[in-house]
Amino acid sequence: MWGQLINAWAWTETVLVVILGTPIVALVWLCTAPFDPGRYAAGRAFRLVGVTAMRLNGRWRFRVRGALADPRRPYVVIANHESYADVFLLSVFPWEMKWLSKDTMFRIPCMGWMMQMAGDIKLVRGDRDSTLNALVQCRDRLAKRASVMIFPEGTRSRDGNLLPFKDGAFRLAIESGSPILPIAIAGTRHAMAKGTFRFLRANAMAEVLEPIDTAGMTLADIPQLKALAKERIDAGRQKLAAELGITAAA
Repeated sequence: MWGQLINAWAWTETVLVVILGTPIVALVWLCTAPFDPGRYAAGRAFRLVGVTAMRLNGRWRFRVRGALADPRRPYVVIANHESYADVFLLSVFPWEMKWLSKDTMFRIPCMGWMMQMAGDIKLVRGDRDSTLNALVQCRDRLAKRASVMIFPEGTRSRDGNLLPFKDGAFRLAIESGSPILPIAIAGTRHAMAKGTFRFLRANAMAEVLEPIDTAGMTLADIPQLKALAKERIDAGRQKLAAELGITAAA
């Protein structure tokens, strides 16, 4: 019973924070749009809405580690994907990045509106035209000095094992000349596992890993680049899991 009450509170405060945050993000967007084509300010306001909801739910202790020398240098950011909670955790980083997200997220009232104002990128899975348009939008954000965040697994892992990495993020990085910024995540699988919408108690961490320069690479280098990025993220999440005292699947 107590757990159900806490979960009800977590959902209630999350919905309220999203509703109350929507006009704030809209105001930031209106005030900054004329001189902020990359929607950096509106994006940061939106991420802080998520961070606020996360801080208030009382179930999660989320921390991040690592910094960027220049937060306006555009990266293709990639991370392992364990649960919906990954979005809240990654929003704690104090710099903006645009998210490649499935189209269903944009249909959620308030949430979807803020995603549009933030300049996030819509993707309809299995639709070739949508995929091509999403890549165009990703290149646009990078050209406007905003990093782009992509989960290369494409979906959440149910058991913590890394799923195969798709080519899209690596093709984008090579074609745009942007470095890859790997981020390792551990602990969110216990916060909101795939297949459930319950808020569970969790201690999670995300860490920025060493960037991977793509200068001079061609599309023929995608397999090698993908393997290197996956190796770094896997090693990083195993290390974080050990620090947190949890088990990361091999």
